[in-house]
Amino acid sequence: MTSGPGLFSDIGKKAKDLLTRDYISDPKFSVSTSSVSGVTLTSTATKKGGLSSGDVGAVYKYKNTLIDVKFDTESNIATTLTFTDLVPSTKTVASFKLPDLKSGKVEVQYFHYHASLTSAVALSETPTVDVSATIGTPTFVIGAEAGYETSSGKITKYTAGISINKPDSCASIVLGDKGDSIRASYIHHLDALKKSGAVGEISRRFSTNENTFTVGGSYAIDSLTLVKAKLNNHGKLGALLQHEIIPKSLVTMSTELDTRALDRTPKFGLALALKP
Repeated sequence: MTSGPGLFSDIGKKAKDLLTRDYISDPKFSVSTSSVSGVTLTSTATKKGGLSSGDVGAVYKYKNTLIDVKFDTESNIATTLTFTDLVPSTKTVASFKLPDLKSGKVEVQYFHYHASLTSAVALSETPTVDVSATIGTPTFVIGAEAGYETSSGKITKYTAGISINKPDSCASIVLGDKGDSIRASYIHHLDALKKSGAVGEISRRFSTNENTFTVGGSYAIDSLTLVKAKLNNHGKLGALLQHEIIPKSLVTMSTELDTRALDRTPKFGLALALKP
């Protein structure tokens, strides 16, 4: 792959990940193991609202092909096939879920030094087509995406975004929901490994005049322990503690509190991820 502006989905992703990644509200347990043949097996169990669910997955990589298969407790089988450089500078992703034969989708990503293009087509009788494109450099990116429904001949979505990236910071603006919403974010990293940083995000929905402003941050206490926190103008406060108990294996504890309704029980989450 060539270095370039990246995909449209990458615009604003760094700020979103700091504000949402690893925040959980339910117990979660996952175990991964790898074999000498290149197969990685993962088992995940989650308990939500008194109900338990889980899945078992296997990932196999051979040269430029990646095969990912998951089985869940509802007897669904999800398969994703990823092919890199079938055609130079491209990535092809085919996914489908059984027994839902209409869930299949094929996506082709093309990367260039100054542009990227993605096209995804649903494998159904009346397929939907999603197209996104970016132009620029790794430092400055402008892009757009659109969705088209062949059965009705209507545009289902269109979004535009711009991003400015530096080694220690990233700023982005995304106009989405057919022009009904706008989101601006800025993230600044405080260390070279990007384990500590601060982020601010403001979003507005024009149809409802609703504004949401969120600030958050992460701080690496040491090489094994990370804490994160976030707060928005609606009074939702979240906090997270993540510790590497053994190499590559993490325990994560998080909580969410509504500061405007302190009589409500806070939400707590616990996740344990064991990797070889």
